[in-house]
Amino acid sequence: MTQEELKKQVGIEAVKYVKNEMIVGLGTGSTATYMINELGRRIKEENLKIIGVTTSKATSKQAQALGIPLKVIDEVEYVDLTIDGVDEISENFRGIKGGGGALLFEKIVASYSKQNIWIVDESKLVKQLGAFPLPVEVVRYGAEQLYRFFKNKRYHPRFRTTNDGKKFITDSGNYIIDLHLEIIADPIILGKELDKLVGVVEHGLFLSMVNKVIIGTKNGLKTLQNDLNA
Repeated sequence: MTQEELKKQVGIEAVKYVKNEMIVGLGTGSTATYMINELGRRIKEENLKIIGVTTSKATSKQAQALGIPLKVIDEVEYVDLTIDGVDEISENFRGIKGGGGALLFEKIVASYSKQNIWIVDESKLVKQLGAFPLPVEVVRYGAEQLYRFFKNKRYHPRFRTTNDGKKFITDSGNYIIDLHLEIIADPIILGKELDKLVGVVEHGLFLSMVNKVIIGTKNGLKTLQNDLNA
């Protein structure tokens, strides 16, 4: 099976956990696109009744086109279930997200969710995080100072750019600096360091947030359960 076929499989499988009257967080990215399409199908063909809470403008546009009723995160008290992709996930359920530039909204929605499901193809599984560049969302004022700080720390920073060479701007109007670390020895320590930096809005380390991971493999679907209370 191709990577796209695996993404489609896990997207469809994840929607089986969506029940009537749920408030559902809708992730961003290529894998989440298949999940949103399946939600739209169930709403149309099975009369599924849900409210969606999106994590990006792109997801909102797709969901609206499919007839999925939407609210913003501040219009709900909580989210029952959020389904999203992940760019890299380690054996102990730690992840890197933000390849699509939506890490801030994704982390906000995930934080107010009772359950989080990540949907991935097997290429995203790693023993140790870091091969995928770690996104750090920063305010524009002082961004070059943060870039220099990361460079001095030998984090190999690069401003994310668009195809025309301009700095990528998030839905919140911020820049993203991608850290090319190769290996993150201790994600918790790094996360705390980034949290303390003035001008850093959010980073792409999602460390204790996922309850269930659905993996598409060439041998079929695999579901892993993470006990966050263990």
